[in-house]
Amino acid sequence: MPDASFQQMTKTALAEDIVAQILALLREKQLRPGDKLPPERILAATMHVSRPSLREALRTLSIIGVLDLRHGSGAYITTLEPAQLVQHLDFVFALDDSTYLQLFETRKVIEPAICQLAAQRITDTELAQLDACVVNAQEGLKISHELYFQADFDLHETIAAACGNFLLQRFMQSIHSLGMASRQRTSVLPGIATQTLQDHQLIVQALKRHHPEDAYKAMLSHLEHIEQRLVDEQKESSRKPL
Repeated sequence: MPDASFQQMTKTALAEDIVAQILALLREKQLRPGDKLPPERILAATMHVSRPSLREALRTLSIIGVLDLRHGSGAYITTLEPAQLVQHLDFVFALDDSTYLQLFETRKVIEPAICQLAAQRITDTELAQLDACVVNAQEGLKISHELYFQADFDLHETIAAACGNFLLQRFMQSIHSLGMASRQRTSVLPGIATQTLQDHQLIVQALKRHHPEDAYKAMLSHLEHIEQRLVDEQKESSRKPL
């Protein structure tokens, strides 16, 4: 059991206050992945909080992927993998299109640079994988949206792997669920699927030429095309009468 300094709180402490203290212990490295929390009775007494409030806090931490509640065994800190911690954020995206625009802002900072590096390091095997992604996307437009989504995602994942930078690749993996939620939203925009396919072909061509600057521009242009379609749709929606 970890030697964490669980602080006393008031009996009237809300669940979010308890959550905040446990997250603070994680940031301070007093709690680490795999650690088992003290039994509920002991933890409630140590923190001087009610057991119902503690249970609610533990459930909240479980929902966001920080705790693994094992029946009959106790509460354990998860691996805290970024992909696991963001898996519910697609719900946030569903609430507000501005979140999608923030994602594209982030991707425009990161992905063109990834593509630029990939142009210098990509292998023939990875180029063949990109060709397959383009073909699968073309087929997906005809027969299956799921095939199209997967081909789209695989293309970006392959480019991230080809950049040869482990940290950049892990960052892209960490926003996997955000990217899938984004694709579900933007794919319904008029003409975006065809535009995306054309953009992907230009990106692959630049990578085949091993031309970093062209690869950077092609990826940036691709992301800007989708972003602009989303902005245009928002403007049109705002002009529609209620």
